[in-house]
Amino acid sequence: MRPQIYLFGDSITEESFGDGGWAASLSHHFSRTVDVVLRGYSGYNTSWALKVAERIFPPVESGGAPPLAATVFFGANDACLADRYSAFQHVPLHEYKQNLQSIISFFKKRWPETVILLITPPPIDEEARLRHPYIENPSGLPERTNEAAGAYAQACISAAKECGCPVVDLWIKMQEFPDWQKAYLSDGLHLTPAGNRIVFEEVVKKLKEQGISVENLPVDLPLIENIDPQDPLKAFQDY
Repeated sequence: MRPQIYLFGDSITEESFGDGGWAASLSHHFSRTVDVVLRGYSGYNTSWALKVAERIFPPVESGGAPPLAATVFFGANDACLADRYSAFQHVPLHEYKQNLQSIISFFKKRWPETVILLITPPPIDEEARLRHPYIENPSGLPERTNEAAGAYAQACISAAKECGCPVVDLWIKMQEFPDWQKAYLSDGLHLTPAGNRIVFEEVVKKLKEQGISVENLPVDLPLIENIDPQDPLKAFQDY
């Protein structure tokens, strides 16, 4: 079987196999070398993710292989404000960091050689969140703020560093570009195709730094250019 890369996260991961999605791009990038496996759960925070991780990721069966890598992309829901309409998704900052460390520990215990790549929550466009509330918002206040998202992004980076894991700082990366609010966010939170492209490029870069790249991986079965037109079956003798 081909090696695998797992993607574990919230709606930004769940939607990532859609048109222009970062997971779709990742799967295309690694075609014939890696199977990209999606485990995205819209609305989830790290507390809920930790609760179900055992069920989502069973132990490797005898003779099976652990994944090459797993991305952990949570925080956008944890960072919902505790006094706004999405308070039920809120996770206190210190608990969010602890949860990330527990998820990393779970993966490292289950797959000691697997690369665990964290991704921070993206920045938030508060005005757009007011235009696109998830449910009725009688307060007229955004349920998320960019300041809060930044604090959770920093906690994610800290957790990654303390656990020796690579991390994509999406919160900073997206804000390096002018008009990031409209260019990269479709509703102040979720990603446009251009925003998805940023995630894809950063994930590929971080994986390559860990030795996981198309150039370093064997291709699944003979390529068409390696098949002799005069003796096609010869190429399959070793399979």
